[in-house]
Amino acid sequence: MADDDHLATLFDEHRAHLQRVAYRLLGSLSEADDAVQETWLRLSRTDTGEVVNLAGWLTTVVGRVCLDVLRQRQSRREDPLELRVPDPVVSFVDETDPEREAIVADSVGLALLVVLEQLQPAERLAFVLHDVFAVPFDEIAPIVDRTPTATRQLASRARRRVQGRPALPEPDLVRQRQVVDAYLAAAQGGDFDALLAVLDPDVVLRSDAFAVPADAPIEVRGAELVARQALVHRAAAARAALVNGAPGMVVAPAGHLRLVLVPTIVDGTITEMDVIGDPERLAQLELAVLD
Repeated sequence: MADDDHLATLFDEHRAHLQRVAYRLLGSLSEADDAVQETWLRLSRTDTGEVVNLAGWLTTVVGRVCLDVLRQRQSRREDPLELRVPDPVVSFVDETDPEREAIVADSVGLALLVVLEQLQPAERLAFVLHDVFAVPFDEIAPIVDRTPTATRQLASRARRRVQGRPALPEPDLVRQRQVVDAYLAAAQGGDFDALLAVLDPDVVLRSDAFAVPADAPIEVRGAELVARQALVHRAAAARAALVNGAPGMVVAPAGHLRLVLVPTIVDGTITEMDVIGDPERLAQLELAVLD
């Protein structure tokens, strides 16, 4: 029992790091938790006397677990959630939860996570482990079953995709709230021109399959199309809310939560809007409706 307690203590010292790795690889807090738990189970079944670098060993194991999850996602092409909207995580969290705070403080942000969702599983793993967590390519190579040189090429391809991402989101929560309020006022007032003013010309609206009818597109691009969709569909019933601590919107007719809208705001305009309708994922979000 003493040995088990000692092993659990050692693992807990690395838990927050493993959760950050898993979250960046998977973009899902619940799946990240599952991956960390699976890493603990594998550690508990391993003779740790043969482990020289526990931190490196754990990072490798959680990477393999996450790679399996990413590959399973890719194989389910018939899955209606083929376009995944990552869990929104921001830097405004309950300080009583240090593990969650550690994830949030080191979060890559929703906009970049969406870019990572578009990478191949091996590309995503190579980029995240090397560029974000400084894991050497010769340690990543066995995870993706490639040579160090080929692994370097995976990360390089991913890096080119990531470098083309949009500008960094607005960090000022007050300014974010002002943009959300302007969007809602324009949408609920039927003011098409005011909507265009608050939307970036190349804005992207992404919805999971639970948030749109079966025959509707899950991705809409361009300010005019997004504005028309806001007027026709969900914005009339939307209300401003804090979504994991950052300004967003909820749709909750008769008090029943149906949708959460998470905007990415850059230079005073909405450049992206992610719409979450999956009941399981909605239940994991921290929400507070604003006046």
